[in-house]
Amino acid sequence: MPQPTDAELIPASEACALLGISPATLYAYVSRGQLSSRPGPEARSRVYLRAEVERLLQRKQAGRGAARGAAQSLDRGLPVLETRISLIRPDSPYYRGRSAVAAAQAGATLEDIARLLWECEEQDPFATAAPAQWPQRVAPLALDASLPPLERTLACIPLLALEQRQSLNSAAPVRREVAATLLRQTAALLVGTQPDARPVHALLADSWQPGDAGFAELVRSALVLCADHELNVSAFAARVVASTGAHLHATVCAGLAAMSGPRHGGATARAHALLVDAVASGDPAAFIRERWRRGDELPGFNHVLYPDGDPRGAEVLRVLRELRGDAPRMGEVEAVIAATAETSGQHPNIDGLLAAICYVHDLPGSHALVMFAGARLTGWLAHALEQQALGTLIRPRARYTGLAPAKPV
Repeated sequence: MPQPTDAELIPASEACALLGISPATLYAYVSRGQLSSRPGPEARSRVYLRAEVERLLQRKQAGRGAARGAAQSLDRGLPVLETRISLIRPDSPYYRGRSAVAAAQAGATLEDIARLLWECEEQDPFATAAPAQWPQRVAPLALDASLPPLERTLACIPLLALEQRQSLNSAAPVRREVAATLLRQTAALLVGTQPDARPVHALLADSWQPGDAGFAELVRSALVLCADHELNVSAFAARVVASTGAHLHATVCAGLAAMSGPRHGGATARAHALLVDAVASGDPAAFIRERWRRGDELPGFNHVLYPDGDPRGAEVLRVLRELRGDAPRMGEVEAVIAATAETSGQHPNIDGLLAAICYVHDLPGSHALVMFAGARLTGWLAHALEQQALGTLIRPRARYTGLAPAKPV
Protein backbone atom coordinates (compact mmCIF):
# COMPACT_ATOMS: atom_id res chain seq x y z
CA MET A 1 0.00 0.00 0.00
CA PRO A 2 1.53 3.36 -0.97
CA GLN A 3 2.34 5.83 1.77
CA PRO A 4 0.08 8.93 2.03
CA THR A 5 1.49 11.99 0.32
CA ASP A 6 1.99 15.32 2.07
CA ALA A 7 -1.15 16.61 0.35
CA GLU A 8 -3.19 13.80 1.95
CA LEU A 9 -1.94 14.59 5.46
CA ILE A 10 -2.92 17.67 7.44
CA PRO A 11 -1.74 19.05 10.79
CA ALA A 12 -3.86 19.09 13.91
CA SER A 13 -4.67 22.79 13.53
CA GLU A 14 -6.17 22.26 10.08
CA ALA A 15 -8.12 19.17 11.21
CA CYS A 16 -9.58 21.17 14.12
CA ALA A 17 -10.51 24.03 11.79
CA LEU A 18 -12.28 21.71 9.33
CA LEU A 19 -14.26 19.99 12.08
CA GLY A 20 -14.83 23.12 14.16
CA ILE A 21 -13.51 21.48 17.31
CA SER A 22 -10.82 22.00 19.93
CA PRO A 23 -7.55 20.00 20.07
CA ALA A 24 -8.93 18.15 23.10
CA THR A 25 -11.95 16.99 21.09
CA LEU A 26 -9.69 15.98 18.22
CA TYR A 27 -7.69 13.81 20.62
CA ALA A 28 -10.95 12.26 21.88
CA TYR A 29 -11.89 11.31 18.32
CA VAL A 30 -8.53 9.58 17.92
CA SER A 31 -8.84 7.76 21.25
CA ARG A 32 -12.26 6.44 20.18
CA GLY A 33 -10.87 5.15 16.91
CA GLN A 34 -12.88 7.63 14.79
CA LEU A 35 -9.68 9.16 13.40
CA SER A 36 -6.13 7.89 13.06
CA SER A 37 -2.96 9.92 13.40
CA ARG A 38 0.70 9.61 12.46
CA PRO A 39 3.87 11.30 13.71
CA GLY A 40 4.32 14.77 12.18
CA PRO A 41 7.46 16.47 10.92
CA GLU A 42 8.18 18.11 14.28
CA ALA A 43 8.77 16.48 17.66
CA ARG A 44 5.52 15.39 19.34
CA SER A 45 3.42 16.70 16.44
CA ARG A 46 0.74 14.58 14.76
CA VAL A 47 -0.77 14.62 11.27
CA TYR A 48 -4.11 13.29 10.08
CA LEU A 49 -5.48 11.81 6.88
CA ARG A 50 -7.51 14.50 5.12
CA ALA A 51 -9.93 11.90 3.73
CA GLU A 52 -10.71 10.57 7.23
CA VAL A 53 -11.29 14.07 8.57
CA GLU A 54 -13.61 14.91 5.66
CA ARG A 55 -15.61 11.70 6.16
CA LEU A 56 -16.01 12.49 9.84
CA LEU A 57 -17.14 15.99 8.92
CA GLN A 58 -19.77 14.58 6.57
CA ARG A 59 -21.12 12.33 9.31
CA LYS A 60 -21.29 15.25 11.71
CA GLN A 61 -23.11 17.41 9.18
CA ALA A 62 -25.57 14.65 8.34
CA GLY A 63 -26.34 14.31 12.03
CA ARG A 64 -26.97 11.16 13.93
CA GLY A 65 -30.14 9.93 15.55
CA ALA A 66 -30.09 8.19 18.88
CA ALA A 67 -30.21 4.72 17.30
CA ARG A 68 -27.31 5.42 14.95
CA GLY A 69 -25.27 6.91 17.77
CA ALA A 70 -25.89 3.86 19.94
CA ALA A 71 -24.85 1.50 17.16
CA GLN A 72 -21.60 3.36 16.57
CA SER A 73 -20.90 3.37 20.30
CA LEU A 74 -20.46 -0.41 20.27
CA ASP A 75 -17.03 -0.17 18.62
CA ARG A 76 -14.94 2.02 20.95
CA GLY A 77 -17.27 4.96 20.44
CA LEU A 78 -19.31 6.83 23.02
CA PRO A 79 -19.70 5.31 26.50
CA VAL A 80 -22.67 2.95 26.87
CA LEU A 81 -22.40 1.94 30.55
CA GLU A 82 -21.37 3.58 33.78
CA THR A 83 -18.63 1.95 35.86
CA ARG A 84 -16.49 2.83 38.87
CA ILE A 85 -13.90 0.17 38.08
CA SER A 86 -11.42 1.57 35.57
CA LEU A 87 -10.65 4.66 33.51
CA ILE A 88 -8.44 4.85 30.42
CA ARG A 89 -6.11 7.86 30.17
CA PRO A 90 -3.07 8.45 27.94
CA ASP A 91 -0.57 7.85 30.76
CA SER A 92 -2.15 4.71 32.23
CA PRO A 93 -5.33 2.80 32.92
CA TYR A 94 -6.63 3.79 36.34
CA TYR A 95 -8.13 1.22 38.72
CA ARG A 96 -10.66 2.97 40.95
CA GLY A 97 -8.68 6.18 40.54
CA ARG A 98 -5.22 4.62 41.01
CA SER A 99 -2.68 4.39 38.21
CA ALA A 100 -2.05 0.82 37.03
CA VAL A 101 1.45 1.80 35.90
CA ALA A 102 2.26 3.27 39.30
CA ALA A 103 0.87 0.17 41.03
CA ALA A 104 3.07 -2.09 38.91
CA GLN A 105 6.11 0.04 39.69
CA ALA A 106 5.30 -0.03 43.42
CA GLY A 107 5.34 -3.83 43.54
CA ALA A 108 1.60 -4.54 43.70
CA THR A 109 0.50 -8.11 43.02
CA LEU A 110 -2.54 -9.20 41.05
CA GLU A 111 -4.15 -10.09 44.38
CA ASP A 112 -3.61 -6.50 45.59
CA ILE A 113 -5.37 -5.23 42.47
CA ALA A 114 -8.20 -7.73 42.96
CA ARG A 115 -8.77 -6.42 46.50
CA LEU A 116 -8.91 -2.90 45.09
CA LEU A 117 -11.18 -3.67 42.13
CA TRP A 118 -13.52 -5.83 44.21
CA GLU A 119 -13.77 -3.13 46.93
CA CYS A 120 -12.72 -5.57 49.62
CA GLU A 121 -11.77 -2.87 52.16
CA GLU A 122 -10.90 -4.76 55.39
CA GLN A 123 -11.78 -8.18 54.00
CA ASP A 124 -9.04 -10.32 52.49
CA PRO A 125 -10.83 -12.92 50.36
CA PHE A 126 -7.50 -14.63 49.65
CA ALA A 127 -7.02 -15.50 53.34
CA THR A 128 -9.25 -18.53 52.85
CA ALA A 129 -7.11 -21.55 52.05
CA ALA A 130 -7.15 -22.57 48.39
CA PRO A 131 -8.23 -26.15 47.58
CA ALA A 132 -5.21 -28.45 47.88
CA GLN A 133 -6.19 -30.54 44.87
CA TRP A 134 -8.74 -30.78 42.11
CA PRO A 135 -12.04 -32.62 42.65
CA GLN A 136 -12.01 -36.16 41.28
CA ARG A 137 -14.17 -35.39 38.26
CA VAL A 138 -12.08 -32.32 37.35
CA ALA A 139 -8.53 -33.65 37.86
CA PRO A 140 -8.18 -35.63 34.59
CA LEU A 141 -8.97 -32.53 32.53
CA ALA A 142 -7.24 -29.99 34.79
CA LEU A 143 -3.90 -31.81 34.65
CA ASP A 144 -4.04 -32.83 30.98
CA ALA A 145 -1.03 -31.03 29.49
CA SER A 146 -2.05 -32.02 25.96
CA LEU A 147 -5.03 -29.65 26.05
CA PRO A 148 -4.59 -25.99 25.04
CA PRO A 149 -4.77 -23.66 28.08
CA LEU A 150 -8.03 -21.86 27.26
CA GLU A 151 -9.84 -25.04 26.21
CA ARG A 152 -8.69 -26.87 29.34
CA THR A 153 -9.89 -24.01 31.52
CA LEU A 154 -13.22 -23.65 29.73
CA ALA A 155 -13.85 -27.38 30.13
CA CYS A 156 -13.17 -27.39 33.88
CA ILE A 157 -14.79 -24.22 35.21
CA PRO A 158 -18.42 -25.39 34.74
CA LEU A 159 -17.53 -28.56 36.66
CA LEU A 160 -15.96 -26.50 39.44
CA ALA A 161 -19.20 -24.52 39.65
CA LEU A 162 -20.99 -27.73 40.61
CA GLU A 163 -18.59 -28.09 43.55
CA GLN A 164 -19.12 -24.49 44.73
CA ARG A 165 -22.03 -24.52 47.15
CA GLN A 166 -21.98 -20.74 47.57
CA SER A 167 -22.00 -19.93 43.84
CA LEU A 168 -25.36 -18.09 43.99
CA ASN A 169 -24.95 -16.54 47.45
CA SER A 170 -25.60 -12.80 47.08
CA ALA A 171 -23.70 -11.67 50.20
CA ALA A 172 -20.79 -9.47 49.07
CA PRO A 173 -18.12 -11.04 51.37
CA VAL A 174 -19.06 -14.54 50.21
CA ARG A 175 -19.01 -13.51 46.56
CA ARG A 176 -15.52 -12.04 46.97
CA GLU A 177 -14.28 -15.29 48.52
CA VAL A 178 -15.78 -17.23 45.60
CA ALA A 179 -14.05 -14.79 43.22
CA ALA A 180 -10.69 -15.24 44.99
CA THR A 181 -10.90 -19.02 44.83
CA LEU A 182 -11.92 -18.82 41.18
CA LEU A 183 -8.96 -16.56 40.37
CA ARG A 184 -6.52 -19.03 41.94
CA GLN A 185 -8.15 -22.03 40.32
CA THR A 186 -8.21 -20.43 36.88
CA ALA A 187 -4.52 -19.55 37.08
CA ALA A 188 -3.73 -23.17 37.94
CA LEU A 189 -5.94 -24.45 35.12
CA LEU A 190 -4.22 -22.21 32.61
CA VAL A 191 -0.85 -23.84 33.37
CA GLY A 192 -2.20 -27.32 34.08
CA THR A 193 -1.18 -27.69 37.71
CA GLN A 194 -2.79 -28.10 41.14
CA PRO A 195 -4.22 -24.93 42.76
CA ASP A 196 -2.42 -23.47 45.77
CA ALA A 197 -2.06 -20.29 47.79
CA ARG A 198 0.91 -18.81 45.93
CA PRO A 199 0.39 -15.40 44.29
CA VAL A 200 -0.73 -15.84 40.69
CA HIS A 201 2.49 -14.39 39.28
CA ALA A 202 4.55 -16.86 41.30
CA LEU A 203 2.43 -19.80 40.20
CA LEU A 204 2.83 -18.87 36.52
CA ALA A 205 6.53 -17.99 36.76
CA ASP A 206 7.42 -21.16 38.70
CA SER A 207 5.62 -23.24 36.07
CA TRP A 208 7.66 -21.74 33.23
CA GLN A 209 10.98 -20.52 34.66
CA PRO A 210 11.39 -21.97 38.18
CA GLY A 211 13.83 -20.15 40.41
CA ASP A 212 14.08 -17.05 38.19
CA ALA A 213 13.17 -14.15 40.49
CA GLY A 214 13.60 -11.56 37.73
CA PHE A 215 11.19 -13.40 35.47
CA ALA A 216 8.65 -13.64 38.30
CA GLU A 217 8.93 -9.88 38.81
CA LEU A 218 8.33 -9.32 35.09
CA VAL A 219 5.23 -11.52 35.14
CA ARG A 220 3.94 -9.72 38.24
CA SER A 221 4.21 -6.34 36.53
CA ALA A 222 2.53 -7.61 33.35
CA LEU A 223 -0.39 -9.11 35.29
CA VAL A 224 -1.04 -5.90 37.19
CA LEU A 225 -1.06 -3.87 33.97
CA CYS A 226 -3.48 -6.29 32.29
CA ALA A 227 -5.96 -6.67 35.17
CA ASP A 228 -8.70 -4.54 33.61
CA HIS A 229 -9.26 -2.25 30.65
CA GLU A 230 -12.73 -0.81 30.94
CA LEU A 231 -15.41 -2.35 28.62
CA ASN A 232 -13.16 -4.40 26.38
CA VAL A 233 -14.81 -7.25 24.50
CA SER A 234 -14.29 -9.96 27.11
CA ALA A 235 -15.26 -7.72 30.05
CA PHE A 236 -18.45 -6.68 28.26
CA ALA A 237 -19.29 -10.31 27.51
CA ALA A 238 -18.76 -11.24 31.15
CA ARG A 239 -20.82 -8.28 32.28
CA VAL A 240 -23.76 -9.17 30.02
CA VAL A 241 -23.81 -12.71 31.42
CA ALA A 242 -23.52 -11.38 34.98
CA SER A 243 -26.54 -9.13 34.38
CA THR A 244 -28.71 -12.24 34.05
CA GLY A 245 -27.86 -13.25 37.62
CA ALA A 246 -25.62 -16.11 36.51
CA HIS A 247 -22.94 -17.29 38.92
CA LEU A 248 -19.37 -16.01 38.72
CA HIS A 249 -18.10 -19.20 37.06
CA ALA A 250 -20.43 -18.55 34.12
CA THR A 251 -19.20 -14.97 33.75
CA VAL A 252 -15.59 -16.19 33.64
CA CYS A 253 -16.50 -18.70 30.93
CA ALA A 254 -18.05 -15.86 28.92
CA GLY A 255 -14.87 -13.81 29.24
CA LEU A 256 -12.65 -16.71 28.24
CA ALA A 257 -14.86 -17.52 25.25
CA ALA A 258 -14.62 -13.93 24.04
CA MET A 259 -10.88 -13.93 24.57
CA SER A 260 -10.47 -17.03 22.40
CA GLY A 261 -11.18 -14.98 19.26
CA PRO A 262 -8.24 -13.91 17.07
CA ARG A 263 -9.25 -10.24 17.26
CA HIS A 264 -9.02 -10.15 21.06
CA GLY A 265 -6.89 -12.67 22.96
CA GLY A 266 -5.47 -14.03 19.73
CA ALA A 267 -3.64 -10.74 19.20
CA THR A 268 -0.81 -12.02 21.39
CA ALA A 269 -0.26 -15.04 19.12
CA ARG A 270 -0.12 -12.83 16.04
CA ALA A 271 2.31 -10.47 17.78
CA HIS A 272 4.57 -13.39 18.69
CA ALA A 273 4.43 -14.67 15.10
CA LEU A 274 5.47 -11.23 13.84
CA LEU A 275 8.56 -11.28 16.07
CA VAL A 276 9.49 -14.80 15.00
CA ASP A 277 8.97 -14.10 11.29
CA ALA A 278 10.77 -10.76 11.36
CA VAL A 279 13.86 -12.26 13.00
CA ALA A 280 13.77 -15.36 10.79
CA SER A 281 13.78 -13.14 7.69
CA GLY A 282 17.35 -12.10 8.49
CA ASP A 283 16.52 -8.42 7.97
CA PRO A 284 13.80 -7.26 10.40
CA ALA A 285 13.84 -3.70 9.05
CA ALA A 286 13.21 -4.84 5.46
CA PHE A 287 10.59 -7.33 6.66
CA ILE A 288 8.64 -4.61 8.50
CA ARG A 289 8.96 -2.16 5.59
CA GLU A 290 7.56 -4.71 3.16
CA ARG A 291 4.59 -5.52 5.41
CA TRP A 292 3.83 -1.83 5.82
CA ARG A 293 4.18 -1.21 2.09
CA ARG A 294 1.67 -3.99 1.35
CA GLY A 295 -0.76 -2.53 3.84
CA ASP A 296 -0.48 -5.46 6.25
CA GLU A 297 -1.07 -4.72 9.90
CA LEU A 298 1.71 -4.95 12.45
CA PRO A 299 0.31 -7.08 15.32
CA GLY A 300 1.61 -6.05 18.71
CA PHE A 301 1.92 -2.39 17.73
CA ASN A 302 -0.41 0.60 17.99
CA HIS A 303 -3.59 0.91 20.05
CA VAL A 304 -6.56 3.04 19.05
CA LEU A 305 -7.15 4.13 22.63
CA TYR A 306 -3.50 5.20 23.04
CA PRO A 307 -2.54 7.15 19.90
CA ASP A 308 0.73 8.29 21.50
CA GLY A 309 1.70 4.80 22.68
CA ASP A 310 0.33 2.17 25.05
CA PRO A 311 1.66 3.01 28.55
CA ARG A 312 1.20 -0.61 29.64
CA GLY A 313 3.47 -1.80 26.85
CA ALA A 314 5.98 0.94 27.65
CA GLU A 315 6.17 -0.13 31.29
CA VAL A 316 6.65 -3.83 30.50
CA LEU A 317 9.31 -2.87 27.96
CA ARG A 318 11.12 -0.81 30.59
CA VAL A 319 11.22 -3.77 33.01
CA LEU A 320 12.19 -6.20 30.25
CA ARG A 321 15.10 -3.95 29.25
CA GLU A 322 16.30 -3.73 32.86
CA LEU A 323 16.22 -7.48 33.33
CA ARG A 324 17.26 -8.79 29.91
CA GLY A 325 18.72 -5.81 28.08
CA ASP A 326 21.94 -7.67 27.19
CA ALA A 327 20.28 -10.87 26.00
CA PRO A 328 20.64 -11.63 22.25
CA ARG A 329 16.90 -12.24 21.90
CA MET A 330 16.20 -8.86 23.50
CA GLY A 331 18.40 -7.30 20.84
CA GLU A 332 16.21 -8.93 18.20
CA VAL A 333 13.08 -7.54 19.82
CA GLU A 334 14.66 -4.08 19.92
CA ALA A 335 15.44 -4.34 16.19
CA VAL A 336 11.79 -5.06 15.39
CA ILE A 337 10.60 -2.22 17.64
CA ALA A 338 13.04 0.25 16.06
CA ALA A 339 12.12 -0.82 12.52
CA THR A 340 8.41 -0.46 13.23
CA ALA A 341 8.86 2.99 14.77
CA GLU A 342 10.91 4.18 11.81
CA THR A 343 8.58 2.73 9.19
CA SER A 344 5.14 3.38 10.69
CA GLY A 345 5.61 5.57 13.76
CA GLN A 346 3.81 2.90 15.80
CA HIS A 347 4.79 1.89 19.33
CA PRO A 348 4.46 -1.59 20.88
CA ASN A 349 1.25 -2.28 22.79
CA ILE A 350 0.64 -4.67 25.67
CA ASP A 351 -0.05 -7.59 23.30
CA GLY A 352 3.34 -7.06 21.69
CA LEU A 353 5.13 -6.92 25.02
CA LEU A 354 3.46 -10.06 26.38
CA ALA A 355 4.67 -11.74 23.20
CA ALA A 356 8.12 -10.21 23.70
CA ILE A 357 8.34 -11.65 27.23
CA CYS A 358 7.81 -15.10 25.75
CA TYR A 359 10.20 -14.53 22.85
CA VAL A 360 13.05 -13.21 25.00
CA HIS A 361 12.71 -16.12 27.44
CA ASP A 362 12.34 -18.70 24.63
CA LEU A 363 8.86 -19.71 25.78
CA PRO A 364 5.88 -20.75 23.62
CA GLY A 365 3.84 -17.84 22.34
CA SER A 366 0.72 -19.36 23.95
CA HIS A 367 2.07 -18.32 27.35
CA ALA A 368 1.37 -14.68 26.43
CA LEU A 369 -2.36 -15.44 26.25
CA VAL A 370 -2.16 -17.26 29.59
CA MET A 371 -0.76 -14.12 31.23
CA PHE A 372 -3.41 -11.97 29.56
CA ALA A 373 -6.33 -14.23 30.53
CA GLY A 374 -5.05 -14.91 34.05
CA ALA A 375 -4.77 -11.19 34.71
CA ARG A 376 -7.96 -10.04 32.98
CA LEU A 377 -10.03 -12.50 35.01
CA THR A 378 -9.59 -10.03 37.88
CA GLY A 379 -11.40 -7.33 35.90
CA TRP A 380 -14.12 -9.67 34.67
CA LEU A 381 -14.97 -10.57 38.23
CA ALA A 382 -14.99 -6.90 39.23
CA HIS A 383 -17.42 -6.11 36.41
CA ALA A 384 -19.59 -9.09 37.34
CA LEU A 385 -19.74 -8.00 40.99
CA GLU A 386 -20.54 -4.40 40.01
CA GLN A 387 -23.22 -5.39 37.51
CA GLN A 388 -24.97 -7.80 39.82
CA ALA A 389 -24.94 -5.22 42.61
CA LEU A 390 -26.86 -2.93 40.22
CA GLY A 391 -29.46 -5.65 39.66
CA THR A 392 -30.21 -4.61 36.08
CA LEU A 393 -30.30 -6.64 32.86
CA ILE A 394 -28.19 -5.58 29.87
CA ARG A 395 -30.53 -6.01 26.93
CA PRO A 396 -29.90 -3.65 23.97
CA ARG A 397 -32.25 -3.40 21.01
CA ALA A 398 -31.37 -4.10 17.39
CA ARG A 399 -32.31 -2.11 14.30
CA TYR A 400 -33.73 -4.58 11.78
CA THR A 401 -32.30 -4.21 8.25
CA GLY A 402 -33.46 -7.50 6.70
CA LEU A 403 -36.27 -8.48 4.40
CA ALA A 404 -39.55 -6.72 5.23
CA PRO A 405 -42.49 -8.98 6.14
CA ALA A 406 -45.02 -9.53 3.40
CA LYS A 407 -48.07 -7.32 3.57
CA PRO A 408 -51.28 -9.09 4.67
CA VAL A 409 -53.38 -10.15 1.70
